[in-house]
Amino acid sequence: MFARLMISPTMSIPDTPKYAATKSLKILHTSDWHLGRRLYGRLRYDEFESFLQWLEDTISAQQVNILIVAGDIFDTMTPSNKAQALYYEFLGRVSRSCCQHVVIVAGNHDSPTFLDAPSNVLKFLNVHVIGTACDNLEDEVLVLGDDNNNPHCIIAAVPYLRDRDVRSSSAGESADSKDANVIKGIRTHYDEVASIAKGKQAELIKIHQRHIPIIATGHLFAAGGKTTDDDGVRDLYVGSLGKISADMFDKSFDYVALGHLHVPQRVGGLESIRYSGSPIAMGFGEARQQKQVLLIQFGATESFDNDSLRPNAIPQLASTDTNVKTDTIETSAEKTIKKAPIQAGFIDDLFGFDEPAANHEMATTAIQEDTDDQQEQEQDHKSKPNNDSDQMQVTSLPVPTFQQLAQISGDLTMIANTIKALILTESIWLEIVYTGDEIVSDLREQVQGMVEDLPCEVLKIKNTRTYNKILNQQQTSENLQDLNEMEVFERCLTINDVADSQKDSLRDAYGQILYHLHHEDRQAE
Repeated sequence: MFARLMISPTMSIPDTPKYAATKSLKILHTSDWHLGRRLYGRLRYDEFESFLQWLEDTISAQQVNILIVAGDIFDTMTPSNKAQALYYEFLGRVSRSCCQHVVIVAGNHDSPTFLDAPSNVLKFLNVHVIGTACDNLEDEVLVLGDDNNNPHCIIAAVPYLRDRDVRSSSAGESADSKDANVIKGIRTHYDEVASIAKGKQAELIKIHQRHIPIIATGHLFAAGGKTTDDDGVRDLYVGSLGKISADMFDKSFDYVALGHLHVPQRVGGLESIRYSGSPIAMGFGEARQQKQVLLIQFGATESFDNDSLRPNAIPQLASTDTNVKTDTIETSAEKTIKKAPIQAGFIDDLFGFDEPAANHEMATTAIQEDTDDQQEQEQDHKSKPNNDSDQMQVTSLPVPTFQQLAQISGDLTMIANTIKALILTESIWLEIVYTGDEIVSDLREQVQGMVEDLPCEVLKIKNTRTYNKILNQQQTSENLQDLNEMEVFERCLTINDVADSQKDSLRDAYGQILYHLHHEDRQAE
């Protein structure tokens, strides 16, 4: 319980530590579940179910107070009954756990009205859903507290802001003008929400005489953000407009929980503006990433239950062949951030894009220098307390791998040797990328022979030589499922000998058609 402070005219008010509280506040940040997503036709419900069970266990083990899901809960606007069942069953179980509040905002894959439809019922479970940008922005600012109405924090729950939410279109508008208007609209929305949140914060500070953190959410694309080729991340706006920068967020935001990009990363090098990334690899391009969720703690630091969160063992190669990419974990990079004591068993962002450092000492030095630079930028962004008991700490919690993926590339000999070198204890899904010089007409048959009697399933075979030089479907092993909409359109442009001078305008027109198809809310009346 928090006692109300009585102040006399002559009584001086002691300095209150910014993050001081009777009990620390723990927030778990996750995003981009994409429930119902398939990988080259393969259902993945077992993976989604395992992840949600792990997330529930993690919430209990870490005594999380608030869970934030920053968009793309479902993979489509019309999720299957099975995907919906996983979602609602999870919310029902978590509502009976130590987690006092769940905050969910829509992403660009979600139907805003579909998420909003049960929101009034879910409120009784302390599940707060913001699917659509609110006409009254007061509705996007949530004050969350405990059972005794003592405030935990303020959440600026901003969902994915659709084109129509942030700008008015005009005939003949140029691409640069569209971009400027989208960014201006997003900035204005966040500025207005921040103003409302700061007003509520000031009122609460007067009453409780302690800092009340403000946490903002967002589902957007940050400039300079890292992506992978096959992660399924759609353009948010026509022509990839609307990329934002860290300075767009008001300095009153203690933390910004973002979704949309599947690679866990910081925005502008700031620890307080983060993408948690997707918890499951959405494509083979993500196979080397260590997936994670983010634990944000305000107030006095506490020890974490590391043993319950260690990732499961992952099949490795007998050799260190760099032509296979698996979701491996580099434990030498384990650390926490925000000037907090190092907690064994936790790792920072491991994107898997670069080859590992030559030795442990080099890797450790690089990590420390990177952390120092980021902390300096953080101090420039806004002042944070230095006292260990008055800090905000962000910790990366590794997510186990529930289905092994591997990408193997090379000529036929290299592919065969790499498959033989796999040490398999569980089923593994493979993507084979043939990069040899020889034309192989029976590539698929040869690859299937290599994995016969092994717990491997080849989901995709890519022949880069054929892709680059031959477009005739009858002469390739290319399947329609291997291509996205724009790649199919490019094939049509080539086959129909469209003049180069006309291609850009046709691509732009087709891109606008795709945008409206993907962003039309079919659940709305």
